[in-house]
Amino acid sequence: MPTVTSAHMNLVLAWLWITVGVVVGFVLGAYFHRDDWLGGYTSFKRRLYRLAHVAFFGLAIINLLFYFTVQRLTSPGTIINLASWSFAIGAVTMPVCCFLMAHNRRLRVIFLIPVLSTLGGACITFWEVMR
Repeated sequence: MPTVTSAHMNLVLAWLWITVGVVVGFVLGAYFHRDDWLGGYTSFKRRLYRLAHVAFFGLAIINLLFYFTVQRLTSPGTIINLASWSFAIGAVTMPVCCFLMAHNRRLRVIFLIPVLSTLGGACITFWEVMR
């Protein structure tokens, strides 16, 4: 079944993102004790680095839930492949957008990519679950 194969990508991505999240957390944690690191605890740059770190885990969980949801669907439509890619694109682009915007506030419009991608995946999956 092609939908199960495409959803396998989400399973692999989920575990990769959990691993990367732990590594990023380790790197960020190595400097968190410095009061002035990235402009201080409440600085814009440091908040976006923390958001990127959390995004690795949050979007990994969403991709993991998607994988298990597809396994439970009795007859998923081919559109579920689009949801699979939408969740993957959202997971990959969110931390990238956070890191980029941390250094250039004018890039905030790029957050539309991960947000709309993940929203699209959620809507398609919801549609398939309700069918």
